[in-house]
Amino acid sequence: MTKRFGFTLAEVLITLGIIGVVAAMTMPTLMNSTQGAQYKAAYKKALSALSQAVTLNMALDEWNFADLESGSTVYNLEKMLTSRMNVVRTETGSFNDAKEAQYKGRVTNNKGAGVTSDVTVTNNTTLFFNDGIMFTFQGDDISGCTRGADGTDPITSLPDSCKGFIDVNGIKAPNRVVACDEGTNDDNCQIKSPTDIYPVIFYDQTIMPNSVAARAVLYSK
Repeated sequence: MTKRFGFTLAEVLITLGIIGVVAAMTMPTLMNSTQGAQYKAAYKKALSALSQAVTLNMALDEWNFADLESGSTVYNLEKMLTSRMNVVRTETGSFNDAKEAQYKGRVTNNKGAGVTSDVTVTNNTTLFFNDGIMFTFQGDDISGCTRGADGTDPITSLPDSCKGFIDVNGIKAPNRVVACDEGTNDDNCQIKSPTDIYPVIFYDQTIMPNSVAARAVLYSK
């Protein structure tokens, strides 16, 4: 009589149960890691696109962030970016109630040193690009974003009007500013799960991260 070898129903069910438990434990971590990598890539892409826009504007029209003038219709940041990038929509002032209700993120203070308040867009200009990325800054109230001949550190010397933030997925959640999971300075800040909001500062032909965490994400491998 030929013997047949195989698994019993109980053994199959036990095996499937173990696989289910392991999957339930590892899937959230895997999903967070994948989403974090997407945020990181989109952030780097946004910084690159904004840098290319000001470089192109300098080449074609011969002015950059240093030439911005408050209230000007010519030396105007919105004008620069909409003419050099694929901007699909612009919001000035407050979002309408429905959109503002969806957008409850956090922003850093003017030196990018910590979370202080809910995001507000009351006096801002917000540009939405065709890839879903959003860039918010202080409307027309921008003037002379330049480091200057004395070499002053722009992060501590430039006014708030030369600062803004990038949200890599627009008004979609999680709407949280990136923060260090470990460490507090440029030497030891570690980001385990990058989020979607990144503070930036712009001057001359440069746009760069405006917080320790934003720099850590940009320069990490």
